Amino acid sequence: MIKVGKQSIELNNVYVHESGVVVGPKEGEGPLYPYFDKIYDDLHIGGEKSWEKAEMRMFKDALDICLEKNNKNDKDIDAIVCGDLNNQIVVGNYVLRDYEIPYLGVFGACSTSIESIIVGSQFIEANNFKNVLVGTSSHNATAERQFRYPTEYGGKKVDTSTLTVTAAGLALLSNRFSDIKLTRATIGRVYDAEIKDSLDMGRVMSIAAFYTIKQHFDDFCISPDEYDLILTGDLSFYGKDMLIKIFDEYNIDMHKNYNDCGLMIYDRDNQNVLAGGSGCGCCAAVSYGYILKAMREKKYKKVLLVATGALLNPIMVAQKETIPSIAHAIVLERVE
Repeated sequence: MIKVGKQSIELNNVYVHESGVVVGPKEGEGPLYPYFDKIYDDLHIGGEKSWEKAEMRMFKDALDICLEKNNKNDKDIDAIVCGDLNNQIVVGNYVLRDYEIPYLGVFGACSTSIESIIVGSQFIEANNFKNVLVGTSSHNATAERQFRYPTEYGGKKVDTSTLTVTAAGLALLSNRFSDIKLTRATIGRVYDAEIKDSLDMGRVMSIAAFYTIKQHFDDFCISPDEYDLILTGDLSFYGKDMLIKIFDEYNIDMHKNYNDCGLMIYDRDNQNVLAGGSGCGCCAAVSYGYILKAMREKKYKKVLLVATGALLNPIMVAQKETIPSIAHAIVLERVE
């Protein structure tokens, strides 16, 4: 491992193997449904009695699918790095009671899918561990209860609102050779766009996405043309538009090969998803599901994944604080 520039590292020995992705009904109706391993047709996820238990079941399913696809059991895994949006990251805490896997819980809000990869990769790159699971989950109803109003209230949404994706995704990192390699990472820092509107998360997080991507370009002395695809996690319609405009001010063209997971996972023209998708499961479902498979199908060779997170809680919003944000980035490359 080599530090590059101010905030980036180059990795030499970390490979991405099979993943497990489980989603809810609205995600299963979206354009990426063929890339998911399991689709539930209701938010209760098979009849669970609470939203939190529904998210736990979804996470457990994704974990079991990931282990099975990699021909592993829990005793083969050196560690799991994961987190979610619930208080005290309870989904991983509770599910992992039933597995013999050393556990590191992380919280980066919606950036958790990429943060977990960066953290987990360090153990492999240092030749301490051979197999590390990384992942995250989110559920629309648990997130609404946590950060806004419970779904049962039937509160009206505004156009800038994003829909928290109901999904869980886990992937296996290993030092064993695979056709997809983790080659670069850029660790983000906290930025504050001085926005107080918790119903405009896309624009809240766009400033962090900009600075992390710009720092990545600067650290490696590259341009957007380096990648077949640059993909942010949760900016959706309004945040993506703002990010492109910010880059335009720096004469950096992001129009050709940039997209956002929140716009890919849903069909905004035919699904009632307002600005698009967000939540920990948004980037996880698209990247662990669609991106890995599309790379193996040789649609992409080199992809920059940038997950963004709004670092708030309801108490700070009630105190009229602004909402800081963060973004972390990794590079996946197909190995010929």
